[in-house]
Amino acid sequence: MRFWDSSAIVPLIADETASRVLLDMLKGDGGLIAWWGTPVECVSAVARRERDGGLAAAEANAMIARLRALATSWVEVGPTARVRNLAQRLLRTHPLRASDSLQLAAALVAAEDEPGGLGFVCLDERLVIAARREGFAVTP
Repeated sequence: MRFWDSSAIVPLIADETASRVLLDMLKGDGGLIAWWGTPVECVSAVARRERDGGLAAAEANAMIARLRALATSWVEVGPTARVRNLAQRLLRTHPLRASDSLQLAAALVAAEDEPGGLGFVCLDERLVIAARREGFAVTP
């Protein structure tokens, strides 16, 4: 099982270039760990595509339904004071956006402060760099 950032979860519910590789990774893992705010970030990505005209309402609804189904099976790291405090430290350490610092903080909590023991799945280059600096093995 690995921690999955929102950037890697969106291709699980949408038809993207990375979808096949990520779906195969997920099947091999048998499950995933995600942050409490991940569904909000994923719906934001879907809504942005819909607003930009790249996605019909029916397809957006289908993607959100796939997200909800996927979310029922993942292990979720909740919005704790520990996640918030780690996120604040990460913002001072790495050039991250707030939501990315929360993702990385949740991964650190999931790894019980031993990032070398938990994989991190991410497609966001800035977050990939920060996760590697924190000690995670990042894929793909």
